[in-house]
Parts: sequence; C-alpha cells; structure tokens
Amino acid sequence: MTTTEHAPTAAGSGSSASEAFRAAARATAQVPPERVDEVARAVLRGVHQAIREHDVTYAEFQAAKQWLMDVGEGGEWPLFLDVFVEHVVEEVAARSQDGTKGSIQGPYYLPDQETLPWQSALPMRPDEQGTPLVFAGQVRDLDGAPVAGAELDIWHADDDGYYSGFAPDIPAGNLRGVVVSDGQGRFEITTVQPAPYQIPTDGPTGKLISAANWHAWRPAHLHLMVRAPGHRTITTQLYFQGGEWLDSDVAEATKPELVLDPRPAGDGRLRATYDFVLERA
Repeated sequence: MTTTEHAPTAAGSGSSASEAFRAAARATAQVPPERVDEVARAVLRGVHQAIREHDVTYAEFQAAKQWLMDVGEGGEWPLFLDVFVEHVVEEVAARSQDGTKGSIQGPYYLPDQETLPWQSALPMRPDEQGTPLVFAGQVRDLDGAPVAGAELDIWHADDDGYYSGFAPDIPAGNLRGVVVSDGQGRFEITTVQPAPYQIPTDGPTGKLISAANWHAWRPAHLHLMVRAPGHRTITTQLYFQGGEWLDSDVAEATKPELVLDPRPAGDGRLRATYDFVLERA
C-alpha cells in the first residue's frame, strides 16, 4: 500500500462507519431477557476472570475506562468490533450454514450501490491505479442448478488500500456495485486488484494495537454479499494467493476456501474465478 496526501483518519473513518451502521436497514432482534441475562453475565465473568488472573491494578483499570470512553467518542466501536470480535460471531453462525464459506462484513459496507449487468466494470476513476482484474464465476444452489438474477454486492479497497465513502477525495461509489447474474447464474466483473491496508491507527483502536505491539494490517481482499430470493445471503471476503498478511490477518478472517489464484489473462489483466453456492433459506 502506498501513502497518499489525504489519507483517512481514524476519526473520519470511525464517524463514517458509525453513520453507515446506523443508516443501514437492519432488523432489530427482540432478545428475550433470559438471553440478555445469560450472555451479559458470561461476558462479565470473562472480564472478572481476566482481572483476577492477571492482577489488574487500579491504574490499569482506569486506563481501560478512559480507552473505552475514547473508542465511543471517536466512533470507533464498529471498527474495533468488526476487526476483533466479528470473526467469532461469524464462526458461530457458520455452524448451521451450508454453501460458500462466509467471512466478516467489516465496517466499510455501504448499501444502495449502482446495479450493474452480469458483465460489467465497477465504477472507477478514469485514472484508477492498480492491476486490472477480471473476476468471474457462477452462482449455483446446493444441487448445482444455476441461480439466475442473483445479486453480487461487491466492494473493495483501491490500490492505496482506501475505500470510497471512508477516505477523502475518492468519488462516492468508487469500486462498489451490485452485479446481477445472468440466466445461467454467471457474472464477470472488471475492476482492479485491491491492496492490503492498515486499519486506521491514529485513534484509540490504534493506541491499543501499538500498546500491545500488534500489527494493524489486513490482506488484500474483495468483499461480497451474494443474495437471491429464497436463498440465504452469503457475506464473505475473497483473498489472493501469496498475498502479504494472508497468514496473519489482524481481523483473523481469512479461510483457505476463500483464496483466489489470479492468472495472467494475456492482455495485461489478471483473471480470477470463483463460484458461489447458495443454500435455500
């Protein structure tokens, strides 16, 4: 990833992620009090256990309180939870799911993007940097039948590792779109290969990463939501063979089944293929 003059800040990214999360149409789960009691007590027990096991001091406790306040005030809860917690929630959900492997959604999804036909180029700047990439495949059901009219909601970082809607100077909708498969479930998407990126480190999440001497990098990936009427929506990420940080993703979201192997297409572009399998809802 290269550095740009107008790199996104943690505060800006956090604010955008919080706003996008609140604005997204989401069904609010009605959680029974018994379930709230069960899970909340389990979380608190885990915190209490960590304090006892590691002899947490009052100074460390006060520092943790201040950090929690800073995360909230900086709008970084979507960033922190999606990077450090969501992969376990997805792992639990996957126990009862068939079809293509899922992965985390992450904080950079924006709904209501441009709808595109099955053979399309994602919206991009005229001088979009990066290696041209053709991403193609088919959407099928568990029996192998093609799923016509499936929607592939795709978004990814640019060649500098930044997302439209979360970084200054990138046009709205850049490298985002909803591609609709043809009558045979096929799709062919022209875009550019994304870069690995470092999650914003100038805010409280970054302070934790620095204090713990962790790295803050995610491997290059494509985000996708694949949906069709009567089928379970798959939210996943696709990575790139040999990519940097693939084996040490800060978000712990990589899976071997989700790694692409792009090959030269002979015209300066790379071509990667992947077929999605949807289960009935």
